[in-house]
Formats: sequence, structure tokens, C-alpha cells
Amino acid sequence: MQPGAGMDRRLVALFAVACGICAANLYYAQPLLDRMGHDLHASPRAMGLVVTSAQIGYALGLLFIVPLGDVTHRHKLIPPLLGVCVVGLLGAACAPGIAVLWGMCVLIGITSVVAQILVPLAGMLAGAHERGAVVGTVMSGLLLGILSGRIVSGLLAAVAGWRAVYLAAAAIIAVLAVVLQRLLPRDVPLVTGLSYRGLLGSLWPLLRAEPALRRRMLYGALGMASFSVVWTSLAFLMASPAYGYGQAVTGLLGLAGVVGALAARGAGRLADRGHVHLATGFFQVCIGLGWLLLWGGGHWLVDVIVGLVVLDLGMQGMHVSSQSIIYGLRPDARSRVTTLYLSFNFVVGAAASAASAVAWSAGGWDAVCALGGTFAAAGVLVWLYEHVVTRRTSVRRATGIEPA
Repeated sequence: MQPGAGMDRRLVALFAVACGICAANLYYAQPLLDRMGHDLHASPRAMGLVVTSAQIGYALGLLFIVPLGDVTHRHKLIPPLLGVCVVGLLGAACAPGIAVLWGMCVLIGITSVVAQILVPLAGMLAGAHERGAVVGTVMSGLLLGILSGRIVSGLLAAVAGWRAVYLAAAAIIAVLAVVLQRLLPRDVPLVTGLSYRGLLGSLWPLLRAEPALRRRMLYGALGMASFSVVWTSLAFLMASPAYGYGQAVTGLLGLAGVVGALAARGAGRLADRGHVHLATGFFQVCIGLGWLLLWGGGHWLVDVIVGLVVLDLGMQGMHVSSQSIIYGLRPDARSRVTTLYLSFNFVVGAAASAASAVAWSAGGWDAVCALGGTFAAAGVLVWLYEHVVTRRTSVRRATGIEPA
């Protein structure tokens, strides 16, 4: 299939489903942390590192595997990665202790970057006029996968235990590997004659050459930090004396993310129409408002639900807006652009997950909300700074002080 030739709806749907299934691997544990901690005799801090381990693995995969999408046949790269992912999921299901679970989560994270090989591939195959909408649709599938991962894991664990969640996930990934082996478009490498070392070495010059990429990396990292903080500690809040709920209810709170998933396609369409800057400001304000609502969630479940809806709307909308921008920067380097953007996101997200567990142990839900609110406030300040600089530059160009 030729780059930019366009994608039919069935192929877009396949990409969306595949991305959702792969992304869900990172989030199965979030509603289960309290129950897993009891079974493995691990503290909340140690269980917070389960999420951190998966995010660290994802960051490693983004850095060392995703760039290969620019220089290799992606339809040959993806099925073997999914095969190794099956091994990691089975290992997590059988983990006898917390250390083994950490290691398996790192492996799961590394191989789940298949989702981020598929997203830039969709951006490459889509026509220029539809890129934002296609990326938004694929991202909606990815986000719904995250959402359903939390819900299904909470419900299944309530019935059959948390280990059954990883066994079921391994079976699903095995089926997906077979389907993608048969149905993925046969693509060609975008870059030839570049060694693996040269490929990794090209990341830093690419980062220096693209200021828009650097800005979007910062937006993405701050949004991911807010997302990681709330979902790492939410299971502990739901299991606390204030609520006393189990993993099933915690998983069902993932339904709050439906609005964020539905916003993804709309954010892509806004980017196609040139409104990405204003949309980014709106989504950043949503993240901040979400944390204000969540602050009241220490005692009121409705505040938790509404806060999650608003925060997920902001985070996911901002994320899709950013991806719509960065995939238009360097068509020959979309996989490497994805590596830079998302590896920074997940490194910061992993640190935020660990900090969230520490904040919960030190000061409970108020401390968690203070931490998340700090990240949200930083995102708004970054947008305001960009807005002022953009307006000033526009005025200078309009008056002839600065060349266009």
C-alpha cells in the first residue's frame, strides 16, 4: 500500500482494535493493585511500582523498538513482538512474588509498543486531508482499549482472581498476532541505508531541529503525569475506609474515560481544521478542572466520577491534538517522532506513578490531588506562555518588524 493513498474503514477499524488491545496491557493492573498487594504481601509503594514497571518497559520499547518502523517492514516486526508479549503476560499470571511481577510488567510494556508502531503507520497511510481524523479514530480505539482494560480486569478479577486477567490477556494477544500476520498491509521501509546505531543516533538531531515537537513532548508529559497520578492511587482510595469498594467498582470507574475516548476523534478533526492551539488550551484547562473536582473525591464518589470524566477528556484530547501535529512534521521519520514524543511521556508518567504511591502513603488523597494539580497547573502555564509568544510573533510580523 502506498503512503498517503488513504485507508478504508475496515483497515482503520482493525488498527483501532489492535491498538486498543495492546494498550490495555499496561492498565490491567490499575484497578487490582490493592488485591494484588494482599496476595503478594506487598505494600502500596511496592504495588505502585507495578504500574511504574510497565511504563518503564513501554518507554524502553518506544526508545529501542519503535524507531525500527522507519527502516524495516512493520508487518514483519509486529507479530514477533506480540509473541513475546504473550510470554510476559503468562509470566505475570504465574508470578510468585512482587519482583517477578515487576520484571514481567517491564516485558509486557516493552512489547506493547506495537500500538505505537501502528499509530504512525496509520498516519503514513492516511491521506493528508484525513490524517487528523484517521489518527483520532485509531486513538479512540486505543483509548477505549485502556478503558475496557480497566473495566474487564476489575470485573474478571472479582469473579476469577487477578491472575485470570493476565491469562485472558495472553489468549487475546495470541489471537491478535495471527490476525495481524494475515491482514496488515505490506509496507516498505521509509528510510534505507541507515544502521540501527545510526537510527538511534538520529533522534537527538531530530529533536533539536523541531521546536514544535519539543513543545508537544512537554504537553504530553504533563498530561501523562496527571493521568498516571490519579489512576495509580485510585484503587487505594476506593479500598480505603471512606469507600470500602473492591476491584470491580474501581474497574467500572474506567467508564468515566468514555468521554475522553470519544473526544479523540473530535480533537483530530479540530487539528485538521487548524484549531489545534486553542483546542490545546481548552484541554489543558479541563485537566486542571478535573483535579479540582477530584479533590472533593476523598469523600464524595460523584466528585470522583465527574473529575475523572473531565480529566480524561482533557488528557486524551490534548494527546490526539499533539499527535496530529507531530505526524505532519517529518513524514520520513514518523516512528522516530513517536519515539521522542511518547518515550518522554512514559518516563515522566512512570516517575509520576511512583510519586503518586509515595504521596498516598505520606498524605492520602489530598496529597495525591496536590501532586496531580501541580502537573495540571504547569500545563496551563506552558500553554499561556506559548500563546503569548505566538501572539507577539504574529503582531511583529503584521507590523513588519519581523519577517514572516
